[in-house]
Amino acid sequence: MLLTSFPAGPLQANCYIVSRGPGTGCTVVDPGMDAMDSLRQVLSEQNLTPQAVLVTHGHFDHMWCAQDVAAEHGCPVWIHPADRHLLSDPMAAISTQSAAMLRQQLDITDVPEFIEPADVRDAVDGAQIEVDGLTFIVDHVPGHTPGTVFYRVDYDGPEDVSQIMFSGDFLFAGSIGRTDLTGGSHDQMQASLRDRVLPLADDIVVLPGHGPQSSVGRERATNPFLAEVV
Repeated sequence: MLLTSFPAGPLQANCYIVSRGPGTGCTVVDPGMDAMDSLRQVLSEQNLTPQAVLVTHGHFDHMWCAQDVAAEHGCPVWIHPADRHLLSDPMAAISTQSAAMLRQQLDITDVPEFIEPADVRDAVDGAQIEVDGLTFIVDHVPGHTPGTVFYRVDYDGPEDVSQIMFSGDFLFAGSIGRTDLTGGSHDQMQASLRDRVLPLADDIVVLPGHGPQSSVGRERATNPFLAEVV
């Protein structure tokens, strides 16, 4: 398995590229703001062709370039139906006042016209997404947004790891996603953590939407938000 990542945009959202190896089709997870130049470099260096874009949730820092990737490579974009409307209106996830403050803080002066990609598919709970020999399992985990999901894929490398989880803004190293934005729910977040994370194997690697990687076992032992729901 070939796995590459880079932080993109002023919010340093992690974009991931995963494939069976060089010279194959690949999956792009959460192509956010300013992701295209770094993404094109990785694709060129590894001779990869995007065959799917997986979006963990509809916030702009994780889907800003989803349409660009899809249009450039003719591939589908997968997102949960509850967040699908954010593909064409990502600022709907935050208040008008907050959106204005965010544009000023991040110096966003040129907001593109967001248009839903030509091929959008539903990343519903339990779905299995096949991309060039890799199978991504969808887990719906509302709380950060109504349509937040994480994607799991089996790992076949030398490390003692059974799966890799692309957790978006649901689960971080030592923390969890905020629930005070539009559509967020503390109660749903706690239920998602209890019902979807705690049953998972400790050796699953957690690749979050921001910051360093972790594992389910490490978070189970050290994450104070998981301790609340044990």
